[in-house]
Amino acid sequence: MNWLVRGLRTSVGTKFLMATTGLLLLGFVIAHMLGNLQVYAGPEQLNAYAETMQSLGPILWIMRAGLAVILLVHIRCALKLTRLAREARPVTYAAARPIQSTYQSRTMLMSGLIILAFIVFHLLHFTTGNIHSELYTEAHAKAQFDLYSMFVRSFQDPATAIAYVIAMLLLGNHLAHGVSSLCQSMGWVRPKYREFIRKLGLAVTGVIVVGNVSMPLACWFGLITLEVSS
Repeated sequence: MNWLVRGLRTSVGTKFLMATTGLLLLGFVIAHMLGNLQVYAGPEQLNAYAETMQSLGPILWIMRAGLAVILLVHIRCALKLTRLAREARPVTYAAARPIQSTYQSRTMLMSGLIILAFIVFHLLHFTTGNIHSELYTEAHAKAQFDLYSMFVRSFQDPATAIAYVIAMLLLGNHLAHGVSSLCQSMGWVRPKYREFIRKLGLAVTGVIVVGNVSMPLACWFGLITLEVSS
């Protein structure tokens, strides 16, 4: 096992570990989006989904803890690679001229840290109820956890809806480079498929951004309302 640990501590190993955790987080983002998209099917569907998740009990918290570890490892790898890149080029050029890098690649660390802050915000909103606490309390006071009403009423608040939209756009900025980058780090990219992988990454990113942005906007502009449940 020592050889594996030593390998993961190298820059190549760190990139591989970052790609692996990134892939797992991407899978979670997609699954989470698909679950939330059930809001379009109405309160019964979304609340049944929420009840299923709640019924997992301790397993749900184990899953959350696992995701937290994966996220922390991903962040740790990002910080390490950023440090190694800076150490490899200790002299700052008078005029930096990115040639092959993209805006997304140059802002990966910053967008990632902002997304981390949003994750904390999201947990305080829907998991612990510190944000919109009155809606959280009302939703849990019913016989069946009424995620639908909490979801819709939360995003009828423009500030909350705008915060989520901005966060999803930043997530898109992060994934626009991250998806193709993780494929390259995993060794899945061949020269003739590089452009295809890049476009596939952009397509996946587009679907995630559109799907996630559509929900708060639909609630804000009244396309999804509480009238469905009446």
